[in-house]
Amino acid sequence: MSGTGRTKGQPGTTRAETALEAFLAWMDVQKGASAATCKAYATDLRQLASFLEDQGQSLASPESVTRRHIQAFVAFLFRQGDAKSSMARKLAAARSFFRFQQRNGLVRENVAAQVRNPRQERRHPRALNVDEVFALLDSPGESAQTDEQKRLHCRDLALAELLYGSGLRISEALGLNLDDVQLSSRVLRVMGKGARERLAPLSDTSCARLKIWLSERAHMAQPQEEALFVGARGARLNRREGMRIVERLCRRAGLDFAASPHSLRHSFATHLLTAGADLRSVQELLGHRRLTTTQRYTRLSLERLVEVYDQAHPKSGKK
Repeated sequence: MSGTGRTKGQPGTTRAETALEAFLAWMDVQKGASAATCKAYATDLRQLASFLEDQGQSLASPESVTRRHIQAFVAFLFRQGDAKSSMARKLAAARSFFRFQQRNGLVRENVAAQVRNPRQERRHPRALNVDEVFALLDSPGESAQTDEQKRLHCRDLALAELLYGSGLRISEALGLNLDDVQLSSRVLRVMGKGARERLAPLSDTSCARLKIWLSERAHMAQPQEEALFVGARGARLNRREGMRIVERLCRRAGLDFAASPHSLRHSFATHLLTAGADLRSVQELLGHRRLTTTQRYTRLSLERLVEVYDQAHPKSGKK
């Protein structure tokens, strides 16, 4: 059993690939899915297609696939040692594929939607406290820096300011173009998940960091490059580079843990709610489609308040 890719040369496989490509085109054009999402779904669904072929079924004939086939696929993933988060992602890809087939009248029901995700512990990124955030955002550059290193450090600080000061996802920050930045109005035009656009406010510090970075960017960016944040070669930064930037700032700040870009966004939401911001406003700022997604930060803020109480209050009984 291969379970990992395509078997070339078989007619059923070719038809399954055609069905998959039609679905991916729909995800791209109609749903506005990112290139990363489409790539992940393609990989996951090709694994499902390979598994189904071993069972005598095919994604090219979705009406013949049953809930039991999807359950067997999940059991196969479990036996080969897939993480629960990976299994859940592959199930999500299958649900989307069969939802697409249902929309087109090729199946009467979404059999993948009838299969539950494996139960897993919910992990949330660690929210930095205010002192830790300030240490990271003010982290010093290395001594004896070259001009290029100084410019890159200005870029790193500006990026981190946007992740925390405006609560951006790393993909949103790195997707910004020059004309998305309106310093005079103190706002950013942000393209979020599902190609949903929103305006995000800029703090005074973010504006100051951006002004410094923009003056340095002029010496680095390739001609005609629209990206706000560029690397040493003058082209748009990618997600991995963004992760490394935050990790580097964390080390330079002397923090004893590795923060991620999402840790800064998480801290943005947690600090707002702890300070009394209303949930709907935070939802808008984060670009969440559903309020329930934002509500998890309320629970985490409460947990943090209880932790502070236990540590500081003389009657807490935890001292």
